[in-house]
Amino acid sequence: MAGEAGEAGEAGEAGEAGEAGEAGEGGACLACDLMLGRAPLPGGTLLRTGSWVVEHCVGPLGLGTVVVKPARHVVHVAGLTPPEAGELGPLLQRVSAAVAEVVAPEQVYVCLWSHAGGVPGHIHFVVQPVSRADMDRFGAFGPALQVAMGQAGRLPGTAEVKRVCVRLRDVLGRTPSG
Repeated sequence: MAGEAGEAGEAGEAGEAGEAGEAGEGGACLACDLMLGRAPLPGGTLLRTGSWVVEHCVGPLGLGTVVVKPARHVVHVAGLTPPEAGELGPLLQRVSAAVAEVVAPEQVYVCLWSHAGGVPGHIHFVVQPVSRADMDRFGAFGPALQVAMGQAGRLPGTAEVKRVCVRLRDVLGRTPSG
């Protein structure tokens, strides 16, 4: 895992044009801090491609929810390079399929999040398994379910996250990179 943090640092520093890299270097970006090992990341990095990093979500969106984010600090989808943009669709499909296989949800949500405290932040795509039990427990679905889960603030246990990450890493390792 230490090598992954080093690789993340190299990738994050390589593309510092415009908005890229600005918040990541000063430690003010949680997404960058997780990649660089400056913040705890239960389960570690699940996958690293040429431009993207996949990690288990550290927020309250449920066990098996993962984040797909650029390896460099980018705050707008429009700021992605052509290679980053070209990798994105196939990667989201691959990660969604892995989440579906490991967690077996009713649906897998994929959405973009990029605000931290109401200010544009490091973009990240949330890939969230959703079960009927989740919808029934919170009385909601779609964005309202994510809001309700966020308000409840229940984080999955570290041991559970590590177990699901082992399974996700195995499935992601078996699937072609496109």
